[in-house]
Amino acid sequence: MSLRTERLLSAPILPTLTRLSAPGLLLVLFQSMVSIGDTYFVSRLGTEPLAGLALVFPLLMLLQMTSAGAMGGGVSSAIARSLGAGETAMARRLVVHALVIAAAMAGGFTILLLAFGRPVYALLGGRGAALEAALAYSDIIFAGAATVWLANTLASVLRGSGNMVVPAVALIGAAVVHVPLSGLLVARIGIAGAAIAYVTTFGIAAAAMAAFVLRSSSALRPQWGDLRLEPRLFREILRVGLISTVSAVQTVLTAVILTGIVGRFGAPALAGYGVGVRLELLQIPLVFAVGQAMVALVGTHVGAGRIERAKAIAWTGAAVACAMSLAIGAAVWLFPLAWVGLFSADPGVLDAGTLYLRIVAPFFPFLALGISLYFAAQGAGQVVRPVLAGTARLAIILAGALLLSIAGMLTLGAIFALIAVAMLAFGALSAWAVALARWVK
Repeated sequence: MSLRTERLLSAPILPTLTRLSAPGLLLVLFQSMVSIGDTYFVSRLGTEPLAGLALVFPLLMLLQMTSAGAMGGGVSSAIARSLGAGETAMARRLVVHALVIAAAMAGGFTILLLAFGRPVYALLGGRGAALEAALAYSDIIFAGAATVWLANTLASVLRGSGNMVVPAVALIGAAVVHVPLSGLLVARIGIAGAAIAYVTTFGIAAAAMAAFVLRSSSALRPQWGDLRLEPRLFREILRVGLISTVSAVQTVLTAVILTGIVGRFGAPALAGYGVGVRLELLQIPLVFAVGQAMVALVGTHVGAGRIERAKAIAWTGAAVACAMSLAIGAAVWLFPLAWVGLFSADPGVLDAGTLYLRIVAPFFPFLALGISLYFAAQGAGQVVRPVLAGTARLAIILAGALLLSIAGMLTLGAIFALIAVAMLAFGALSAWAVALARWVK
């Protein structure tokens, strides 16, 4: 067992969780800068391009969530449990299998979105210039999906070993390059420039992390004998990663359905909702920073048979995540225009974005509770119940939207209230699921 693993098993929980989360939280600040920067640059092009960006955003989040949080969580969990059990050779072999999975998944994203992007965005309410802007952005992003998958998979490999610093440094470096590059390219060639910057900088981050993992002194560097592919090792990653992918799909499908509903109220309402929901979805990487530390810590402890301490880590991490989201929710509830006004002066956009934040922002901590405990369950290798909590959230959205439509009460305010109720249910059910779970080595 490595010295790093021994330290994870014996150090105090909250300081260790804080230390492991800190690089990821710093990364979130820089990646939020990327998202805010792209939104700002595109907003200078007009309302239609901003609406186009809103159309693509849920699918871009799906790309990120499946590669980093879902399948990436499966990778981190498998490696952490292997290292916790002292099986370093298995951890090396898992690196190879993780990269194979990443290549296959990236190919799937590229094929599906290049072939069916137009009908998907049209289904979401994209019309005219907004639809064309969405396609100009989407086609480049998803043609380069491999760079995103490779970067996030290598980051998950390193996080599974307890190394949070190198992934953060690589991805922060990419973000620092992205913002000025995106601003320059958007000014010259339009919304496609933001997509080019996105793919290029993820490629840079992937190359940096690959060099670190493959360096001669790395314990995770695969050897020739590790290149043999084994079904059982694919299963070790996929038994967590595939179920977690269902959770990611549910989260994004919820956003997609809501985007389609809001799109019926016109481009200003769609753009305003897009700006508001972007803040909601930006909390996913914020909680992800704490969550990935939880995956590594919980996985290591479960692998070592330290189940009671693993549960304590889960509840501690959830409390930290909820506190962060509470602070964000309170700030934008009090001053919604401080956020929405960054991106537009259109009265329709300001009204829709403000209404969204006034209704939904107080419920952000329940979103954080559900997501953080989902990551803890990933570390334990038991994600079915937390995924079902996400299923309940989606069901509430679908059933509620249908009932509101039948009753003739499908207003923006009613839709946003439905989002808040579903968020509350998601957090409460996730907490119930983890409280009842019996984690085993």
